[in-house]
Parts: sequence; structure tokens; C-alpha cells
Amino acid sequence: MATFLNDSPVFGPVRSRRLGLSLGINMMPASGKICSFDCLYCENGFNSERRCDGRHNSASEVLLSLEARLREMSAQGELPDVITFAGNGEPTGAPEFPEAIAGAVKLRNELAPKAKIAVLSNGTFADRPAVHDALMLVDDNILKLDTVDPAYIELLDRPVGSYDVEHQIETFASFNGHVIVQTMFLAGEYEGKRLDNTGDEYVTPWLAALKRIRPQEATIYTVARDTPAPGLSKASPDVLDAIARRVETLGIPCQVSY
Repeated sequence: MATFLNDSPVFGPVRSRRLGLSLGINMMPASGKICSFDCLYCENGFNSERRCDGRHNSASEVLLSLEARLREMSAQGELPDVITFAGNGEPTGAPEFPEAIAGAVKLRNELAPKAKIAVLSNGTFADRPAVHDALMLVDDNILKLDTVDPAYIELLDRPVGSYDVEHQIETFASFNGHVIVQTMFLAGEYEGKRLDNTGDEYVTPWLAALKRIRPQEATIYTVARDTPAPGLSKASPDVLDAIARRVETLGIPCQVSY
């Protein structure tokens, strides 16, 4: 199915299901994707289809573009609700991600003080001290945990390199509540393998991980855009609502995007 790449180093603003009017920050080039996951549902396509020269944007490139765009939006009378580090891959993998976050916080404070700063991340670099410190500076530290089942992670998220979900849970918990856990629930199949992670065999261990992490919030969602893999389908609203109720019984707020 059709997928897309984002402009770089700033894209949008776009109307986000979860975040409101979001001005995107892309630490990757517009010509390709650099990611430590290769998710079946990624709107940017598979890594192999989106190869680029591997060069991330520098913090100075990002911040110059961000300042110009915020000044332009201010002149137009519509500032963003959120400045979101996302883009064509994993933002925290950029060498100058911490510097970009620090600079973005200063620009936000000066030019758009009501805006939040968010990071959408798969969490694979969140244990790096500089990245961890940078994520503590943002308003919404949104880290992915689609399941705690290693085989399902390999099937759906397809990490590039080693991935230890137990280590990820410990890393997420180390933010002491300053984290939003983001989880994709979906159905369908891929290459003859069932993809549904909405059943109790997946949800119950995931809830146990949330109890350990104690996030400020969980956000659960399903497929909404084109995906590079065929055969994926939405989880139903009733199923998502039922999972959300189970999260809320743990005392954790849960936002649902259908």
C-alpha cells in the first residue's frame, strides 16, 4: 500500500488524532528513512524501500528551520499545540538529538510558550544517558510498547539488531512516571501469520508491564493510514475501549484513538 516520507527538517503542521495541531520535527532527511524498527504498519514504508545516505540533520539545521516556522505561524495567528519530534524513523537515534531538544525547549519558551514538546519514539535509545536526560525535558515522552511477547515483537515491530523487552520495560520505568506508553493494537495477518494482539494472552502481560512502568498515561491506537504490509486491519472500537477500561482499573489514564 502507499506510504509517504515527511519533509525535513520541519513538516506540517498536521492535525494529529492524539496531539492536536502538531508541528513535526524530522531529524532524518526527506529522502529516506533511518529507524531501529521496521514495523509492518509504518506509514513511512519499510526500511529497505526507503534507504538514504544515513545522514541525520544537525541540531543547528533543525533549530533554524523550527525558529523560522514558528515565526511564520505566529505571524499567521496560529501557533502549534505541540512540537513533535517524529519524522522518517527514530528521532532519538540522531547524534545531536539531545542538543536539538534543548534548543527546541528554548525556542518554544520564547515563541510558542503554550505549546508542548513531544517525542514519538520506539524507546530503543532511551537508555542512553544523554537521550534519557533529553526526554526528561519534554512535556510528552511517548515511548512504544506494542507487546511484551518477544516473538510478536519480531513479527510486528521487527527490531533492527538486538532488542530485549525486559530491558525496555526497566528503561521505561526509570523515567519515574514521566513517560506515556504508546501501543498499537491491530488484527489481520502477514505472510500467513496471525497479527491480532488484542487477546488476553497479549493484553494481560502488557498490563503487567504497565503496572511496573507506572506511566503518566497510556495511549492505544490502531491502523489509520496506509501500511507497507498487506493484510493488516483495524482493531474494533469496542475492543480498544475494553482494553482502555482495563488500563484505567490500574489507575493509569488511557487515551484511545480509533
